[in-house]
Amino acid sequence: MTARATAKRAGTGGPTLVTVGASAGGPGALATVLSALPKTYRGTIVVLQHVDAQFAVGMASWLGEQIALPVDVAKEGDTLAPGMVVLAAGDDVHLTLGAAGLLRYVRADADATRRAYAPSIDVFFESVAAHWRGPAVGVLLTGMGRDGAQGLRAMRDAGAVTIAQDQASSVVYGMPKAAAELAAASEILPLGHIGPRLLQLEQTPPLPLRQGAHG
Repeated sequence: MTARATAKRAGTGGPTLVTVGASAGGPGALATVLSALPKTYRGTIVVLQHVDAQFAVGMASWLGEQIALPVDVAKEGDTLAPGMVVLAAGDDVHLTLGAAGLLRYVRADADATRRAYAPSIDVFFESVAAHWRGPAVGVLLTGMGRDGAQGLRAMRDAGAVTIAQDQASSVVYGMPKAAAELAAASEILPLGHIGPRLLQLEQTPPLPLRQGAHG
């Protein structure tokens, strides 16, 4: 039975949702974090890596060879299920999580700060803060710029555990630095500690996100 065949609507009774954003230096960082998770891991993982859509399929295939969990490119209308890793496609669209728990793609808006990065980490993280009702963990890894910092803050405000990679282990300490400056990260960890921390949080999941805790 495939992960999609066992998919559930998002909600308090669903799996822990782990959202991971990365940019420059991201592929290697993602492989390090996710390779710490066994094939029995039951969280749902959504990856937002700044990558063109034409490279997303190849990256999903490559990442799937590095880790124990199956990896696929997120498709319009997908639902989230335990034990799956989905990678957002890029170009001029952003991945979002809708109120019904379905993954949706929306056109990048006219805001230059949001169009600069597609898929936007902020856009997806903010949609999780607005619509996910189960436990959630937000992770922001190495990357240039500030994408993901505001979204990580929204997730923290909604009750998620939020993790930023530390400066010493980041290839580019831009996005994690911006998150630290916004007090968006409840934890700042070296790259090699993030995967084991996700395993700890599988054993003792955070509380479900709070409704009305975000704008």
